[in-house]
Amino acid sequence: MGHLSLEKKWLFPLGISSVICIFLLATSFNMGLISSVHTINSIFSMFPSPMATNQTDPALFAERKIGRLPQSPPPPNPAFMIPRFAYLVSGSKGDLEKLWRTLKAVYHPLNQYVVHLDLESPATERLELASRVANESIFAEIGNVFMITKANMVTYRGPTMVANTLHACAILLKRSNDWDWFINLSASDYPLITQDDLLHTFSPLDRNLNFIEHTSKLGWKA
Repeated sequence: MGHLSLEKKWLFPLGISSVICIFLLATSFNMGLISSVHTINSIFSMFPSPMATNQTDPALFAERKIGRLPQSPPPPNPAFMIPRFAYLVSGSKGDLEKLWRTLKAVYHPLNQYVVHLDLESPATERLELASRVANESIFAEIGNVFMITKANMVTYRGPTMVANTLHACAILLKRSNDWDWFINLSASDYPLITQDDLLHTFSPLDRNLNFIEHTSKLGWKA
């Protein structure tokens, strides 16, 4: 009886141990099988089948080729766009004809222009200039020539010239900001090259180039 009770006492732990061993063996076998399957799949993935290629490559279907939209062209580089100038052409008493000559010489449809006759000029000259600007067909069609109707006093010394220039810049910016550089001319000035040549010369230049800072670097000129 004592021998049977001793065997029964060890039978239960032995059974539990056997079940745990079987579970561990089955788990390790399954993990090995899974890892083997993954290994086999990775090997076969190195050699794609023709059927899979036909299913995934859209270039083999004419319908998909036809359905493709053309790519939009890249935006233009600002460095190679035609530049635009803003001009102030100003004069004084007796400068009406010279101012009009200079304006016609530097005119270009892409540019912006402000003309001004100061208070030294008689009212008849200012009225004649306003009439010419309004009646010029190309100016009326393009709409890029403006006159400062409220004449400023310009003494050509002191701050009045600067104030008049800033006034013209304010008018140009209010009318249009589609210009790159500002050029201040008097009625006595006259261009030596055409506007087309000038626009072509300035086309590759950086739009952020500041000529005040650029020309202040004297270098070898000193």
